[in-house]
Amino acid sequence: AVLESCHPIAAPAREALATHIDAQRAAHGPGVWTAPEARLRRSHQEAVRALARLGDARALPSLLAALDGDVDAWRAIQVAGHLPQAADQLVPRLCDHLRRIDLSQQWTEMSANAILAALAALGDPAAVPALVDTLGTAVRHEHHGVTQAALKALAAFGPAATGALDTIRSLTTATDAHVRPAAVAALWAVGGDLAEVMPLLLGLLDDRITFLISDAADLLGEMGPPASVALPRLRRLLTHDYEWVRVPCAAALWEIGGQAEAPAVLDTLLQAWAKNPATANHVVACLDRMGPLAAPALPLLREQLALPRRGGRFQSIDHDEELQRVSRALIARLDPPGQSAANPRTA
Repeated sequence: AVLESCHPIAAPAREALATHIDAQRAAHGPGVWTAPEARLRRSHQEAVRALARLGDARALPSLLAALDGDVDAWRAIQVAGHLPQAADQLVPRLCDHLRRIDLSQQWTEMSANAILAALAALGDPAAVPALVDTLGTAVRHEHHGVTQAALKALAAFGPAATGALDTIRSLTTATDAHVRPAAVAALWAVGGDLAEVMPLLLGLLDDRITFLISDAADLLGEMGPPASVALPRLRRLLTHDYEWVRVPCAAALWEIGGQAEAPAVLDTLLQAWAKNPATANHVVACLDRMGPLAAPALPLLREQLALPRRGGRFQSIDHDEELQRVSRALIARLDPPGQSAANPRTA
């Protein structure tokens, strides 16, 4: 269980996990995932989940057994997305489970959303028809949480999901604040019509709900220079009183405006990071894209890496590992070994 929860740093245990799983199968048969003895069953399931999160296909037989037998299938669904190399076997089974969920019941949201996330991660277009059906059903039952998740999943497939465009388009004016930005993002990913999407994004930037602004800024940043009409609004939002608005808007400014926006972007990012360490992953990701223009951030990058524990988003292991990896790579690019000695001002 600990190895599973620590999966970003669990790679050294890969062979031990695989050996443990093989030994259990040899001793108790291929159905050990559903073993009647609780401790044995849990031991096997945790080992399989930990191995699956490492992307190791040796976890697959037990995951397939769980999905086929529908015993603790939810535990297999949660890790299925880590095995894209087995999408041809996992996707049909996941789609079957998705179709059997009764979306007229609100309590089914967690189950449906876990499958939708797994299908998006696996990336097999064979899942699109089931996703389209799920979106339609969720809309009919006003199941907003599943509607949002289905929109995000369809966005991952881009133009392959054109069959859902009419439904996606109708949801861009939804009353639910979480559904609306997800629909706009899906409309761009699937339809790719800048003229259609831009007025919707500018409207989100003008909203008073902060996560709508940040969602819009994230998407504008993905669009890059073609979204230049949003630059004036993004510049104004750098003075917003919430750092989770300022950071995505600053990142979008860089992606759209480039070098001309660098001074304001860098100042905004570093101030937000100092005020709220939870923004670190977003800030460092943007600094990495800025390259040499991020050089003034070197002292703060080194200071963060020297801490025994960083802030980072949700203080999770995976976010911290990513934060360290990007920060070290950025420092190496900005200040290669030997440069500090040659130029004391960079030390």
